[in-house]
Amino acid sequence: MRTTSLLLTSLLTATVPALHTTAATPSVTNGPDETGRGATLTGTVLDRTGQPVEGVLVTVADRSATTDARGSFRLYGLPAGEATVAVTGLSTKPQTQTLTLQSGQSYTLRFTLEEALRELAGITVAAKATRYAPEVDGTTVTAGKKNEIIQLDKLDANLVVNSARQVFAKVPGITVWESDGSGQQINVASRGLSPNRSWEFNTRQNGMDISSDPFGYPEAYYNPPLEAVDRIQIIRGGGSLQYGPQFGGMLNYELKHGPRDKKIEFETSNSVGNNGLVGTYNSLGGTVGKVSYFGYYQQRLGGGWRDNSEFNIRNAHVNVQFQATSKLRLGAEISHLGYEIQQPGGLTDAQFYNGNVRNSSRGRNWFSTPWTIPAFTADYQFSERTRLSLKTFGLLGERNSIGLASSVGVDKPDAVNPATGQPANRQLDRDRYRNLGSELRLLTDYGLLGQQHTLAAGVRVAAANLGRRQQGKGDTGSDFNLDLQAARYGRDLSFRTRNYAAFVENIFRLGSRFTFTPGVRYEVIDNEGRGYLSLNADGSENQIKQDSRRRVFLYGAGAELRVTDQTNLYANYSRAFRPVTFGDLTPPATSDVIDPNLKDARGYNAEVGYRGTWGKVLTFDVDAFWLNYDNRIGTIRRLVPGSTTQTQQLRTNIGTSVHKGVEAYVELDVLHALTQNFELPHLDVFVSSALVDARYTRLLTTTLANGGIQEGDLKDNRVEYAPKYTHRVGATFAHKGLSATAQLTRVSSVFADANNTVAANAAATTGRVPGYSVTDLSATYRFAKRFTVRGGLNNVFDKNYFTRRSGGYPGPGLLPADGRTWFASVGVKL
Repeated sequence: MRTTSLLLTSLLTATVPALHTTAATPSVTNGPDETGRGATLTGTVLDRTGQPVEGVLVTVADRSATTDARGSFRLYGLPAGEATVAVTGLSTKPQTQTLTLQSGQSYTLRFTLEEALRELAGITVAAKATRYAPEVDGTTVTAGKKNEIIQLDKLDANLVVNSARQVFAKVPGITVWESDGSGQQINVASRGLSPNRSWEFNTRQNGMDISSDPFGYPEAYYNPPLEAVDRIQIIRGGGSLQYGPQFGGMLNYELKHGPRDKKIEFETSNSVGNNGLVGTYNSLGGTVGKVSYFGYYQQRLGGGWRDNSEFNIRNAHVNVQFQATSKLRLGAEISHLGYEIQQPGGLTDAQFYNGNVRNSSRGRNWFSTPWTIPAFTADYQFSERTRLSLKTFGLLGERNSIGLASSVGVDKPDAVNPATGQPANRQLDRDRYRNLGSELRLLTDYGLLGQQHTLAAGVRVAAANLGRRQQGKGDTGSDFNLDLQAARYGRDLSFRTRNYAAFVENIFRLGSRFTFTPGVRYEVIDNEGRGYLSLNADGSENQIKQDSRRRVFLYGAGAELRVTDQTNLYANYSRAFRPVTFGDLTPPATSDVIDPNLKDARGYNAEVGYRGTWGKVLTFDVDAFWLNYDNRIGTIRRLVPGSTTQTQQLRTNIGTSVHKGVEAYVELDVLHALTQNFELPHLDVFVSSALVDARYTRLLTTTLANGGIQEGDLKDNRVEYAPKYTHRVGATFAHKGLSATAQLTRVSSVFADANNTVAANAAATTGRVPGYSVTDLSATYRFAKRFTVRGGLNNVFDKNYFTRRSGGYPGPGLLPADGRTWFASVGVKL
């Protein structure tokens, strides 16, 4: 392994006197409300310096809202009677205010918070790590939609290597591919969709695109380090109306921000683990006058659990916000990722079951995706009712790989050529991404027919440019080297995407308990492909020219009924689509043909569920869903037009799949439920389960038989990588400053191909992927107000299992998940 130096940040210690806190009394004003039914509550939350506080939770019974960048919150349709308004946030003194609400009245509150560093040695800290969003979350409408918010600071999880199966444990139905021990690539999906680089989600950071190209190449090679993430927002299929593709919905990583009541705050966390894991996370943030800032640097490196799995990953981010006026807030941010990861390749089934699963026959495969995401934001608050938000973002990224060609079976070692005394030249593939986009969103409240309603509308303009050079001749060495050893690449393509979109969604409030939220979205997508697919022996080019322009109209509606003060029924139907990708527009060989009438995959998501809380001890969300995925794209064989004997491969729309099932999340505070003594420690037990039946209702196939083409249909076959069940159960014990979590994950077997092949082939690219169970333990201890110690043991019983088979890079072959690993971290916040 190469030796790489890492400068660990020294662990700083300091003694800070306790801050004096006083109970702040909110100011209350009330007046006539346009609704005429139900009460309306709006207001602001400020810190002791008068600056707005973003991200604190304001709750009234089961209704909640999160303050925006201006510290504003709003709640509608509250029932008449005595109500307690609670304001809670990280490192702030919780506050409550009781008032009597009257139907048809509006109330405006203002809270001034004091910092309250918790004396964790003397109290028990426990909070639910997963919840669902209020009706409006920032400028996002979530009313009537299946959604989850994961609060990462409340998790006991291995955030050092982005342990997805722990982070997403309480989100039912999330499928995780575990084939990257470095944690750099988070591969997740839901409802039986493919987890490949989360490409069935519309993946974002701070509400902005981070994938290679959402419409041409939606793979998410970048995700932020989870140590730097404040929360993860997930909206299932209903997110398509506000954010466009994909069928899985929207997955948004929201980064941390600097405090508004400090000029400077420093946080550091330094970690070690087995297999040479070393990591450091350091952040600096604060507010000076009208300027708030936040930045972090994170680095982790290690040798990996398998042989030939070395990694060195570096992340950096800076965010600056300027309160230009009382109404206008401007921001700029930039995120950068740089890394080199060695990829050990796959194994055959014989190697996995009869050999050492940590072995690797690929010592010269490397992967790197340098990624830079600049962004500018502007938020203008016209009034308490109306807000305008502008986000402009870009991408300067690359995808680089060098290694043995994936066409070489994993059963064939990377050996020295006897004739030359050298290993074979490696294959070099390089992508370059240059993207620019802008989204403008309006959120406004208005009165109509005696009710208060909310309108969300927006427009999007985006351009993406991809340069793809593949099949290049690399060197014969073993280090990471991107120098081309020939005059030209074997393939050189350029793709362009232009996207224009507009959407409108409206929350209609019908009384104090029912909302109806219809919406529409219109997309224009323009794809263009140019370049050469291959070179002939004389150096001439086999050029391609692909153009596609489509218009997509999406529509849907959601409804939500508050059954009790703490529970609600919700239902949603939303059209969705998955765009034709650049891979779909690129024929694998010069003799292959792309259908000129190739269509985007289209369909819909439908769901109905019941969610809420009971007392202070039970949280739940149970739903049933139906996902229709039509116009799936694949390859069949046909006769060459005009010939009765010659055949060719045709890439076209070949089928439909239907995914249906039940998702359930239940969490119970057992000790408090049994005793009603809330002075006792917490023992929270959770179950997160999904039962999924994902099958093809039509999937055309063709085979050559008896000198002709025989058509077939894989109807009723299971969709590949769609587990019949995914169960995660666990328990968290919390007392004073200690929190510890045990978690068991159990996933059914899946098929790696649509043919539902059971027996693996020699290359291990097809065949059944067996089910598995894996156990994780993790703990957090906070003490002396500012210090945190974390640790964990992943795959406690050292189970051997794998979650995927790969037909190409980073395989081929089956890709084992990590065996038993551990980590330990020490952190301080000053």
